[in-house]
Amino acid sequence: MSKAKKNEFRPDDFVVYPAHGVGRIVSIEEQEVAGLRLEMFVISFDKDKMTLRVPTARASEIGMRSLSTPDLIDRALETLKGKARVKRAMWSRRAQEYEQKIHSGDLMSIAEVVRDLHRCDDQREQSYSERQLYEAALDRLTREVAAVGGLDEGGAQKRVEEVLLTRVAA
Repeated sequence: MSKAKKNEFRPDDFVVYPAHGVGRIVSIEEQEVAGLRLEMFVISFDKDKMTLRVPTARASEIGMRSLSTPDLIDRALETLKGKARVKRAMWSRRAQEYEQKIHSGDLMSIAEVVRDLHRCDDQREQSYSERQLYEAALDRLTREVAAVGGLDEGGAQKRVEEVLLTRVAA
């Protein structure tokens, strides 16, 4: 089984790690942990200046995945155009749900959080915690759009903002 998983990801591939977003596999190395020899993906998250080691045998189980397809990126951007769906639950409950969606690593869920928390100029101010969740989701979405589209993060952010502005105009 570990051989099949090992071939799924290779050095220099971009991957999505649920808790941290888009990273690049720097290498695959063997490491001894608690007396066991484990093969590890070494993943670099440049923006966070962080390196993560993930056992190759557990990568899929943990939720690590390849980048989304351009088609899925388009569907996620289309999701941003929809009407915000804000439940009438208490903020703490909604914040918990948004946090789970962001850390799920699922692009569509992240796009829903961006859609639901995006504020136009004419809408009320966001609270600090709303802003934090919105920026986290926007950052994850933007990084994946950039990696899939071969754009820099600035170009990807501009693309996402343009989509959000079309929603405002509608």
